[in-house]
Amino acid sequence: MHSETDTDGMGIIVSGRIYLTPGTRAQFLEDSGMAMQTARLASGCRDFVVAADPLEPDRVNVYEDWDSSADLDRFRGGGPSETLTAHIVGMDVTRHQVTSSGPA
Repeated sequence: MHSETDTDGMGIIVSGRIYLTPGTRAQFLEDSGMAMQTARLASGCRDFVVAADPLEPDRVNVYEDWDSSADLDRFRGGGPSETLTAHIVGMDVTRHQVTSSGPA
């Protein structure tokens, strides 16, 4: 478990929805497996999940929790591979700066 944050006190959450070409979700999730494993081992990554939406068959939900923008940007590098982007038809993904948090 990581506890460090940006020097400005902000952690980063990335969350949202990705819409895929019909019938490609299983392949997209399989292709996302390595990215999830790599991210979770990356410096500053608290969590990284790409998961099937339980109601919409051509949608996946993403959730990432990072110690800092620098950690996220270092991991992202050039962005997702063409293998992943080839399946995407739309998305609504947002980066959130977290200034404080605590137990729910």
